[in-house]
Amino acid sequence: MCRPSNVTGKSIRIKKQFAGMLIIALLVVNGCQQRGLLPRTSNIGRESSVMNTTENPLLTEWLAPFGVPPFDLIRDDDYLPALRQGIAEQKAEINTITNSREPANFKNTIEALERSGGTLEKVDNVFEAVNSANSNDIIRATALEIAPEQATHSINILLNEKLFNRIRSVYRDRDTLGLGPEQMRLLEETYKHFVREGAELDVDAKQRLRGIKSQLATLSEQFSQNLLAETNAFELLVTDRADLGDLPESLVALAGEEAKRRGHNCDCWVFTLQRPSINPFLEYSPDRELRREIFQGYAMRGDNANGADNNNIVAQIVSLRAEEAQLLGFRTHADYVLSDQMAETPARVYELLDNIWVPALQTAQAERDALQAMMKSEDIDAELEGWDWRYYTEKLRKDNYDFDHDALRPYFEYTAVRDGVFKLAHKLFGLRFERRNNLPTWHEDQQVFAVFDADGSHLAVLYMDFFIRESKAGGAWMNSLRSQSRLDGDVRPIVTNNFNFPPPSGDSPALLSFREAETVFHEFGHALHGMLSDVTYRSLSGTNTPRDFVEFPSQVLENWMREPEVLRLFAKHYETGEGIPDEIIEKITASEQFNKGFETVEYMAASYLDMAYHTQTVTDSIDTHSFEAGAMEKIHLINEIIPRYRSAYFAHVFSGGYSAGYYSYLWSEVLDADTFQAFKETSLFDQETARKYRRHILSKGNTRPGMELYEEFRGRLPTIEPLLEKRGFLENVR
Repeated sequence: MCRPSNVTGKSIRIKKQFAGMLIIALLVVNGCQQRGLLPRTSNIGRESSVMNTTENPLLTEWLAPFGVPPFDLIRDDDYLPALRQGIAEQKAEINTITNSREPANFKNTIEALERSGGTLEKVDNVFEAVNSANSNDIIRATALEIAPEQATHSINILLNEKLFNRIRSVYRDRDTLGLGPEQMRLLEETYKHFVREGAELDVDAKQRLRGIKSQLATLSEQFSQNLLAETNAFELLVTDRADLGDLPESLVALAGEEAKRRGHNCDCWVFTLQRPSINPFLEYSPDRELRREIFQGYAMRGDNANGADNNNIVAQIVSLRAEEAQLLGFRTHADYVLSDQMAETPARVYELLDNIWVPALQTAQAERDALQAMMKSEDIDAELEGWDWRYYTEKLRKDNYDFDHDALRPYFEYTAVRDGVFKLAHKLFGLRFERRNNLPTWHEDQQVFAVFDADGSHLAVLYMDFFIRESKAGGAWMNSLRSQSRLDGDVRPIVTNNFNFPPPSGDSPALLSFREAETVFHEFGHALHGMLSDVTYRSLSGTNTPRDFVEFPSQVLENWMREPEVLRLFAKHYETGEGIPDEIIEKITASEQFNKGFETVEYMAASYLDMAYHTQTVTDSIDTHSFEAGAMEKIHLINEIIPRYRSAYFAHVFSGGYSAGYYSYLWSEVLDADTFQAFKETSLFDQETARKYRRHILSKGNTRPGMELYEEFRGRLPTIEPLLEKRGFLENVR
């Protein structure tokens, strides 16, 4: 979940698998690779992961410490047969449940269903993580081939009449079974999910639903491939150093290395559409035409009327989702999705968006006017455009606050930031992180940590993968390689954090911007949600929560990073070891609300676009260009800002599980701002508040409705005022 393009852990279980089971990101890598040409990762210095390497290592017992996956032994073409084996095993497990002669009860039906698919979940969790972070042609082809098979398998389980009859029988008797709270939650969620996914449909409707699910799986997969092909194909070649302006030298060096990597034998620099490349260029380059070129390259991804054009795919997905929702008894796809979220209805989503949109837009309009005035002061006789915004924002930031975010990079060496979140976790929860260099990884850049609780007991394993590469999807995200559970022994979680930061260059270490450092805190918040889970059933554990709840624990952790007390824990100059000066901290605090109008409006415009698509009642194909333009005109989006994600590259909602759910970052921010207020009312590291937060939020997963958990923690419902104050919008509200 996370920042845009973030992915939270998905579990191939009854609750999460059947709504989606789609691959989040597919990567494009040049060159065809065959099994015999793919070397395994060297075993030198690593502990053996499996006994018999002639077997598919994905299907054997994983014998490395903590039961981590045997990445050192897995071949790329091991995944497809292993996934198919997992599907076959779950089919057999479902048949055992449905063919039982015993009357249905909680143990032989609900818990048996919860146990089913263990192999499939085990393999798919690894495959999904590798596909997102270290893909190639074989992985990519596997993802495309297996997606419809998984979708068919999912719908076959959901529409299995004999299975649903047993579930319904247990559900009807639920009040007489003496179930505990978590057992009751599992039963209710299982029954509700089957009903929502069509278990009560007639034969013809079920057949049509199968077709829709299969089509959607393929379309979403193709959307991802098209988007990533377009992203990787673009380059902006710069041959004049003056066109880079005051771009930090570390980023200049990286752009030079990228040019050489792409075969340019000249004194030149290449910039790509990956955010660590495009955003600094837009902020620093004085060449307006070059800014326009890269901005348009980003904004037109998937919208170039070529073989990777996504417009028709978007139209088909929207149409099929509307048909699917109506088939299932819902007015729109948004009604269908939101019936299982905290927001519950489209009306409540629009209420949240509308309450914030007006003050956010007013703030953005004032920001625009200030930027336009700066352009005119430089005798530039032109209207402000989207490719000008970041450039003049940074100039204005320096004028107003004598402050440059990128100038902070020397204080945010990436391992120092990593250790900063570790220190925060120790202060709040007593956690300890031990680097393990002898465990297998999927890429040499990965770092692996054994995580221990305050009492010294083993808690989890954390993989961290920091650097940008072609084989990795854009953005930042968290995966669960193994979810926590207690049904069959004490199963401890294995989670990953994935980023796309500039790697070290020459003698310079990897230095992060302030926002990139903030991203580490965000994704680590997701990791904590997975690692601190303490429930019985894995389908209810960790981040397996509604979309508008899952971003809450990640976003709340960002608040600590902005605090002077926390910055002093880890922000030290990578060369001198000097702590970040107080005057810089004061500038960070003073400029915290700067440009918040733009940041909020571009995000909310995408949220409105998502809702506009998914509140459609018609199932006819739409023209995405006119539809998007109409949706933006309706909210009076100003011309100088485009949605953070336009239709043709809106991967969150067309291939990433956030359809009718992109609003959830804002919904979660209401919770996170109100939560951090609880700490501010006591102290940043108040142990009692941290204990309550862990006990009532981080450890509970989806064992209770999110708002109930929040009330248990806070003693009341959340209020919107802390969010408005945090973003600087209270004045416009009044």
